[in-house]
Amino acid sequence: MSSNSKIDVEKILTELSARQKASLSSGRREWHFRGLEDYGLKELTVCDGPHGLRKQNDDETPNAESAAATCFPTASALASSWNRELIEEIGTALASECQGEEVSVLLGPGVNIKRSPLCGRNFEYFSEDPLLAGELAAAMIKGLQKEGVGASLKHFAVNNQERLRMTVDAVVDERSLREIYLYAFELAVKKADPWTIMCSYNKVNGTYACENKMLLDEILRREWGWNGVMITDWGACNDRVAAMEAGLDIEMPDSGRENPDLIGRAVEDGRLEAGALDSSVRRIVRLLEKAAAGGGSPADHDANHLLARKAAAESIVLLKNNEALLPLERDCRIALIGKFAEQPRYQGAGSSRVKPTRVDSLIFEIRKYYTDVSYAPGYSLIETDRPADENLIDEALETAAGADVVIVLAGLPDEFESEGFDRENLSLPPSHDELIGRLGECGRPMIVCLQNGAPVSMPWLDDVDAVLECYLGGQAGAGALADIISGEINPSGKLAESFPIKNEDVPSSAYFPGGPATVEYRE
Repeated sequence: MSSNSKIDVEKILTELSARQKASLSSGRREWHFRGLEDYGLKELTVCDGPHGLRKQNDDETPNAESAAATCFPTASALASSWNRELIEEIGTALASECQGEEVSVLLGPGVNIKRSPLCGRNFEYFSEDPLLAGELAAAMIKGLQKEGVGASLKHFAVNNQERLRMTVDAVVDERSLREIYLYAFELAVKKADPWTIMCSYNKVNGTYACENKMLLDEILRREWGWNGVMITDWGACNDRVAAMEAGLDIEMPDSGRENPDLIGRAVEDGRLEAGALDSSVRRIVRLLEKAAAGGGSPADHDANHLLARKAAAESIVLLKNNEALLPLERDCRIALIGKFAEQPRYQGAGSSRVKPTRVDSLIFEIRKYYTDVSYAPGYSLIETDRPADENLIDEALETAAGADVVIVLAGLPDEFESEGFDRENLSLPPSHDELIGRLGECGRPMIVCLQNGAPVSMPWLDDVDAVLECYLGGQAGAGALADIISGEINPSGKLAESFPIKNEDVPSSAYFPGGPATVEYRE
């Protein structure tokens, strides 16, 4: 406790019983850390949101309706900006959104390494490069915390797949562990000192991350010198006393009285050192104090939308541009093909899904620059794994025939990548690949704009003139894409991950995702 602290934590420790102290070790309801109201420390609210606040209006219901918030580009997009200042600015904007909703800790950013492009949650992570991931995570944490909103760096550690993520044992040698899978966390911790860190579900070399003394105590606290609050991912705790002994502070969500009572009894009968519980209480009190000092007014959603557009534009990567086709002349006739032009894929699926304040569409945004724009959906967003609909293909071909340039919007629908499962392959939906292939027969210059959270295969790459990798650009991503196509903004994004031609080119492909008991990091 700092010398200017208003709370005498040592006095609190002498006045509370072991079971009262242990009550702080479990969350309250779904989205709160418990407070100490008798000492003027209120409970605090935490929320999902690495790329936008996801505050649910009913905190008793995990899938309740969320409050509207700015949806920024996902981490996979932002990493392509390679811009620490931009990402710190986004962190500051995220803090303003949190303060308007009285949220004290935002659950992010995620820095897990992209071991395979097939991990279903890769859209939430920055890079396969631990240096880049750590630097960008530190920037976002700084932006959040300088405004009085805590970050929760996640998921610690070696959480690189969704399949069997609750139970799988990640078996990794120490050099790989430290140089690849922990280094991004180390950089973020040492550069930005996150208020909290979130454990992953999986085991690491035989021990669940939440109970892993080597990770939580020896490396994180003793080697790196971090003294923040360690929390579980939701429902990740297996042995609460072992987790406390390893250095875990708060189990989320509310586990009732059972686990706090287990800790209290373990202290009372000598199985758990009282000092371990006292150290945890000190950390939690410090966090409650910092949260109480926060404040702020509602966010400026219009300003944040403009920032989201700027960020999306800086994140777009020009992968191909034969004969300088892009930017397009303002007097050209454009055929805009693909349902994503009308209903963009702008964010990932799962616990990070944001209810946006608004969503731009390319059909609307591109007409601010071009007067002659025709549109055809090209494919359906229902039953996305089925072959192309010939009627939609014919309509697209007819639309393309009357244009100077064809712009195709393609990518991965929600059903293809999400928290909770991994992708089966690198392919786009069959209808997207077939649409691009058939449009290539028209003889018109063609630009493919990809909306996806992770690398995809491009069997048509040699047959198209230009490719823009847009990733998941957030609620203003379509406006940013129009800015790039028109030349209003020059594309400056650079890939933060490798795009393999086929999955067999990925070093981990022979061992990913492993199972059923272990995944071996043998590459």
